Amino acid sequence: MKYRRLGTTGIKVSEISLGSWLTYGGYVEEENAIKSIRKAYELGINFFDTSNVYRRGEAEKIVGKVLKEFPRESYVLATKVFFPMGDGVNDSGLSRKHIIEQANASLKRLGHDYIDLYYAHRYDPETPLEETLRAFDDLVRQGKVLYIGVSQWTPAQIAEAIHLADKKLLDRIVVNQPVYNMFDRYIEDEIIPLSERYGIGQVVYSPLAQGVLTGKYKQGQAAPAGSRAADQNGSKMIARFMTDENFKRIEMLKEVANDLGVSLAQLALAWVLVQKNVSSAIIGASKPEQIEENVKAVEIELTQDVLKRIDDILA
Repeated sequence: MKYRRLGTTGIKVSEISLGSWLTYGGYVEEENAIKSIRKAYELGINFFDTSNVYRRGEAEKIVGKVLKEFPRESYVLATKVFFPMGDGVNDSGLSRKHIIEQANASLKRLGHDYIDLYYAHRYDPETPLEETLRAFDDLVRQGKVLYIGVSQWTPAQIAEAIHLADKKLLDRIVVNQPVYNMFDRYIEDEIIPLSERYGIGQVVYSPLAQGVLTGKYKQGQAAPAGSRAADQNGSKMIARFMTDENFKRIEMLKEVANDLGVSLAQLALAWVLVQKNVSSAIIGASKPEQIEENVKAVEIELTQDVLKRIDDILA
């Protein structure tokens, strides 16, 4: 495994991290989830991502339980707040009330004393940004949270948060968590230049386009049993990547991977990691064997000729 700094902070995280969206506490049976987390740690992954909303807290419970087997200082644990955790009018968003209540609830589910990285899972237009940032700052000052981040915020929202934090002397955002893969490169235009200016690292999710860039899905064929696309929630979110144009690209990308002697998934992950502003790429895994294959991507060096060939395919 190789490690990178989390933005410009002093903490280092594995280039490949393990997530639990739509998996742990969900369609993956608990025993496989436990084995996958253990295998990830064994292979040098020290960065684990979850959220309070993933299966309404069940993912946090599994991730926290397994990680407690290892020394606390040896891994970095991230979770998130924003989405509804109940039916009440204050059970969602980024108000001080919801952030503080959910931070405490996440700590209880995780069975941990502190969260390494706490994300605002989305932007909340109904809450003053200063209220949100002060709530996060208070958690940092209390020692319940070490670093704060955001997910899927716009460049303008990130910039406003940075300027407001500096003006009010509040803890700064150090991480952004966006979608980033060969089929979705929107962060290259504005997010990455802005983040490089302010020392924010990208912890990207869906680097394999939710499994489409593994090559396991075939055009016009039903999703394999047990796959993410076969899950009702997963199938809705994966559909945007399963286009005729992308399936054509996949066939050409497979040729590139074959020429390099690697799998399509390894090629896709290695391509994401070429971007220096990426601190880590989050993978999902339903089986330990998938993690063993995916972590090999950190050893792949893509030459300029190969990158040009890939860009031509993606264009």
